[in-house]
Amino acid sequence: MLSFSVYSNGRLAEKVNLAGAYVVGSDDVPLLADLNFKSGVITCKKRGAGPSGLALLWPIADVGTVLLETVRLLERPKPYSLQLELARGRLLRISQKMEDWGLLNYPGTESIVAEISAARESFISALQADDPIQVATLAEDALKRAVIASEALTRFHAEMFLARRKQSGGFPRRLLGCAVPVETPLDLCQRRLAGVFDFVTVPMIWRDVEPSEQTFNWKPLDALVENLAKNRMPMKGSPLLSFSEKNVPSWLYTWQNDFDTVRDLAFEHARRVVNRYGQHIQTWDVISGIHANTCLSFTFEQLMELTRMTAALVKQASPRSTAIIDLVAPWGEYYARNQRTIPPLLYADMAAQGSVNFDAFGVQLLFGPAVDGMFVRDLFQVSSLLDQFAKLSKPVHVTAVQVPSEPGDPSQPGGEEKGNPQDGGFWHGEWSDQVQADWLRQFMQIALSKPFVDSVSWHDVFDHPRQSVLGGGLLRQDMSPKPAYQQWQKIRGELLSGQK
Repeated sequence: MLSFSVYSNGRLAEKVNLAGAYVVGSDDVPLLADLNFKSGVITCKKRGAGPSGLALLWPIADVGTVLLETVRLLERPKPYSLQLELARGRLLRISQKMEDWGLLNYPGTESIVAEISAARESFISALQADDPIQVATLAEDALKRAVIASEALTRFHAEMFLARRKQSGGFPRRLLGCAVPVETPLDLCQRRLAGVFDFVTVPMIWRDVEPSEQTFNWKPLDALVENLAKNRMPMKGSPLLSFSEKNVPSWLYTWQNDFDTVRDLAFEHARRVVNRYGQHIQTWDVISGIHANTCLSFTFEQLMELTRMTAALVKQASPRSTAIIDLVAPWGEYYARNQRTIPPLLYADMAAQGSVNFDAFGVQLLFGPAVDGMFVRDLFQVSSLLDQFAKLSKPVHVTAVQVPSEPGDPSQPGGEEKGNPQDGGFWHGEWSDQVQADWLRQFMQIALSKPFVDSVSWHDVFDHPRQSVLGGGLLRQDMSPKPAYQQWQKIRGELLSGQK
């Protein structure tokens, strides 16, 4: 049995938020497990052998509520101290990343190293304490110091490598993009997009294009593409193929037990879209989220066949186009709920090592809602995740990034219990216009400091009812700019001028 005691305010905790919690194995792959909380103890009945850890949302003063992981532990009858193991996990990862980033004894890190040392001292004191309440209190202090220091370390590393990338001129021409819905006002390009974004992601939603079998509705998409083309705005099509519930047309479920027919229908849909818009669109997210979001039941082999098929179609129809395989929920927590899916990095490795003809990986980083893949992670974890893609020897496009600019409406369902309907965590305070802008700047420094990152696209440039992250636009519904939009403009100006 793997279990953790939790203390709060000097006594055993009365409640713990297990929304989004999961067990993760020694290879960082989530495991099937039953999680329960009772009498101050979290119990994890996992269905796999070997060391494992717990990941869960945890509030940290001055940092926010973020999803953190313990170290990997062996099962034992006695509960582990949750706060102690969370602190141990972060301190271990700091040591690993300092070595990976070449920052051991690096000039300029003295204040960060001092804070890491203070975190270690609190951790050692917690190890030496006998009273479990004192253990938890000291471990909380160690955890807070460690998380704050790890984000400072991330910023230091990002600023240093971003400056180097600027000096070397290592940025592609189409670096900064945004996504727009089909219902985009025709004058938006001239008012808010031109001169601020290098490209626009156009939504290719199968459900909208073919609402009934062999009945097509191209008019809204045609109008958007024609307007962007008229304004000479480069475009990316996304997703060419996706089997998430919001993308799949309802009539396709008729064929859900006939893979050959589903494959043929998917091929025809992708072919029609590429042939219709290929003259305007030279970059495609050829397949998106198939490793995680599949409302139809596919085997591993079938998922890979659909990936190969769609990528090959794009490269044959438009050999000079860029074909991107898009990953969602990149930490893979969905795999702990549904093992008919594929862990994201395993899927990426299979695509890179297999016979799939594609050019780059995409990764979506959406935070805020209490949905697997969208629970808030701190920026140290975001930077560490991006580093894992460097091992795959393919360029990376951040195809969608977004956080909210508002906390949500507590009157909505679940609001009273969770605080708000987007209770997937917070970063340095409740979400607001200013917090969104601050997060954007720090994230962009991190992403653009990675030499293998070829583009970053903000998801939903303006607020609208169909957003995955409500309030996540850079513009309000009336198209007035938020502080994050102004921050985006400033970042673009800095890149163009070569200034910090």
